[in-house]
Amino acid sequence: MAEVSLNIEAPVDAVWAVLADGWSYAGWVVGASHIRDVDTGWPKPGARIHHSVGPWPLVIQDTTEVVRCEPARLLELDARLWPAGAARITFTLEDRGQFTHVRMAERVVRGPSTLLPDVVQDLLLTPRNRETLQRLKALAKGRQ
Repeated sequence: MAEVSLNIEAPVDAVWAVLADGWSYAGWVVGASHIRDVDTGWPKPGARIHHSVGPWPLVIQDTTEVVRCEPARLLELDARLWPAGAARITFTLEDRGQFTHVRMAERVVRGPSTLLPDVVQDLLLTPRNRETLQRLKALAKGRQ
């Protein structure tokens, strides 16, 4: 499981506001290039973001679905990327007064990517997820 964390100099509510805004997804998730639609009720379990991944014109149309949500504390997603498979991504937020500690954990759960050894998955996912948290940080700081 690829796991990264970051302290964000913003209150937990500002960080959560970015995660709870499905339309902002392409602004902080590395690889997401366009949001086509966001289900009403995002980020309630079962709600989906319909997104495109990759550079135009080589985009893949797919979805990310909320598996579990505890507002301002936890968001667990099932992120599909056909034909590679799908990953389970969990964001955990911890209010630490002047800042928010965010942990992002990702593991491949379906598809051909599950055949990659864990160490290879970590090597591929960790840099991308570090950048994802940096982008999340920038948006959260801008909202406070």
